[in-house]
Amino acid sequence: MRVKICGLTKTDQAVAIATMGASVLGFICVEQSPRHITPEAIYTITKALPPIDCFGVFANAPLLQIKQTVATGQLSGVQLHGQESIDYCQQLRSALPRVEIIKALRLQKLQDLDRVKDYAPYVDTFLLDAYHPEQLGGTGHTLNWKALQTFHPEKPWFLAGGLRPDNVDQALSLLSPNGIDLSSGVENAPGDKDLAKVAQLLETVTRLTHT
Repeated sequence: MRVKICGLTKTDQAVAIATMGASVLGFICVEQSPRHITPEAIYTITKALPPIDCFGVFANAPLLQIKQTVATGQLSGVQLHGQESIDYCQQLRSALPRVEIIKALRLQKLQDLDRVKDYAPYVDTFLLDAYHPEQLGGTGHTLNWKALQTFHPEKPWFLAGGLRPDNVDQALSLLSPNGIDLSSGVENAPGDKDLAKVAQLLETVTRLTHT
């Protein structure tokens, strides 16, 4: 079970969360987000970290911007959180063959899951998030977990959307994702993580996955 903590902006918090046992750290490269961070600031954080996967989160960004951010920030993964086309994913795959590509799907209706099979040949991982008309992520809104019980894609996937330390056990009792993704559920404010909540989350996940 991979645990991704997303929306990091502070070096000390990122180092602490990596040391606690998180699997992935996420950095928001979308300018309109309250958790936005520049490529140079990402590098300030990543160079201080122990070995850990670090993803940049983008939405409808030019390919060149992604390539430059990956290089500057020393990122191992790219999360596409916009309306990126299949052709775009193919181009990104060619441009960054050794970088993990994660395609996020913001579910407005269950039929949105039908797109998974079309994207699967060109991405490594999927992420399911709750739909919000104005926000791309970090909304605190949960998905209908029971409705996702028949979701078994051919590629690994992260569950996101409104997860918190006090509800992740319910989510994982209904679903078996390969990873979970939290942002607002472990925050004091956008970009400011609550380390006690992160510790509680990791303790809960460890207990659930070892019983």
